[in-house]
Amino acid sequence: MTDRTESIESMRQLAAAWRTMVLDRDADADVRDLPGIAVRWADCRFAFWNCVTLTDVGADAALVEERLTGAAEIMRSKARPGFLWLFEDLLGEDAREGVRATAERAGLEFAFSGTGMAGDLLPVAEPSHPDLVFVRVTTEERLREYADLNSRAYGFPLEDGRDGLLGSALWKQGVYAYLGLRDGVPVTCAATVEAEGRLFVALVATHPDWQRRGYGEAVTRKALHEGGRATGLTRATLHATEAGAPVYPRIGFRPNSPVHFYGLKG
Repeated sequence: MTDRTESIESMRQLAAAWRTMVLDRDADADVRDLPGIAVRWADCRFAFWNCVTLTDVGADAALVEERLTGAAEIMRSKARPGFLWLFEDLLGEDAREGVRATAERAGLEFAFSGTGMAGDLLPVAEPSHPDLVFVRVTTEERLREYADLNSRAYGFPLEDGRDGLLGSALWKQGVYAYLGLRDGVPVTCAATVEAEGRLFVALVATHPDWQRRGYGEAVTRKALHEGGRATGLTRATLHATEAGAPVYPRIGFRPNSPVHFYGLKG
């Protein structure tokens, strides 16, 4: 695959996986594929489930400005805040240089960056970690623990994470979601879900008090192992935060497009 091909794959994986997640949260959620813009918006308190992304490939600066303006208008029409995901490598060269200023003119402000990654790395051997016991999320109590780990790791109020996950049958049955327990206490989590012939890694988090101990890598390997074993898929994809990005190449992922996240100006 060329770099741009993998970047297109990364954007499409977001659109496919988020369609599943958002419609699970709200069957009447805003899930639309407009010209150059994919909307995946549950309008819930969990901001990651409120998403728009640009889908043009090689768009010039003028078209990117038009798309960003349109995306901001969609975001302003919603009750809850969310993020525009911008895949840098999909932009035309002339659009990349000044894209942050273009976003500002559209009423958006930069929030943080990440990286799309993919790899033909499955099957993954069943992992172990001397500190951890892995359990699959199959009950509402475990799902609450999973939500709370994400809230703590990403700095959200606990109620925001719970609004994104609690009550979901999908997360207890169709998603391969795992907790890593240290002395019986959940300290890390990761999940995988099938998305258009790939295994997509979602919502990896480690409690801030227990980071940099290899827990995130171990539980991600567990979610990949179980998801791969259940589905028979061989390729996996994910979107990593800057903090998590160093972990995934050790598992076999290869970075593709930088991803920039924008919110509405306050």
